[in-house]
Amino acid sequence: MSPVVPDRMTIDAARERIRDLAVRTPLIRLQGGARDDIYLKLETLQPVGSFKIRCAANALLSRGDACRDGVSTASAGNFAQGLAYAGRARGIPVTAYVPDTAARSKVEALERFGASVVTLAYDRWWAMLAEPPADPAFIHPVIESEVLAGNATIGAEILENLPDVATVLVPYGGGGLACGISAALKAHGSAAVVIASETEAGAPVRAAFAAGEPVTVPFAPSFVTGMGGPTVIPAMWPLVRSLVAGTALVSLAETAAAVRMLAERHHVIAEGAGAAPLAAALAGDHPGPVVCIVSGGHLDAAHLATILAGGVP
Repeated sequence: MSPVVPDRMTIDAARERIRDLAVRTPLIRLQGGARDDIYLKLETLQPVGSFKIRCAANALLSRGDACRDGVSTASAGNFAQGLAYAGRARGIPVTAYVPDTAARSKVEALERFGASVVTLAYDRWWAMLAEPPADPAFIHPVIESEVLAGNATIGAEILENLPDVATVLVPYGGGGLACGISAALKAHGSAAVVIASETEAGAPVRAAFAAGEPVTVPFAPSFVTGMGGPTVIPAMWPLVRSLVAGTALVSLAETAAAVRMLAERHHVIAEGAGAAPLAAALAGDHPGPVVCIVSGGHLDAAHLATILAGGVP
């Protein structure tokens, strides 16, 4: 079963529900690029350093008192951080299942927020996402209607700041962010399109569009965490097919260069997934104005040092 696409009323309700936990992030123009119509939606400035506070808080708070004894999730780190942050604020214990490829900075942040962390081999962790456990206390980071609605609040904010936006470039992990933002654009009557940003480390959406269905693709862990994967989650494919207009593929070197640009020109530290949309905007010819979702800022210090020195981790 696929999650329900949120309508405008549902999105407005999510904005109200999470307003004390998530902040409205700024939309700023990229400085010094080859074109002057590229904008950055800085979700790195959320209390947990990523957009995931929006969807995690909405999913948790939507449950009311049903999960007072605790919840769990499977996450590369960012969604679990959002859940742990919201859970701590409401006195709800959180258990996070993370892959053994998760950035150490994300695991340390989870521990700071008081989550119980369980590390799994990547394949076993991915299987938990593809076939979630039948546990009402398990909150899936992607295939829940409340998650989409939380993510959709970003799209609503973009339209308020930039009504004539034409293209929104979104990092693609599980699909919840891309589909949520696209749903908001459509709910508000915008003609803007959402493009899924992927890297050469793993591009399951591009392969699914080419095949007409989810297929398995090679996936190599890299400094870009929280996006990519071996396939499109089957439950998300109907939504992806109807809400995502296409894909933009970038190299790891282009992604590292985008991380460096954000640090040097805007003093923003973005993780690989957060910089991939900017890399795609710089490499492509997408209709503008273009908004790049800088989704999170959890980049290991060693990787950042390598990138700032001109390398690729």
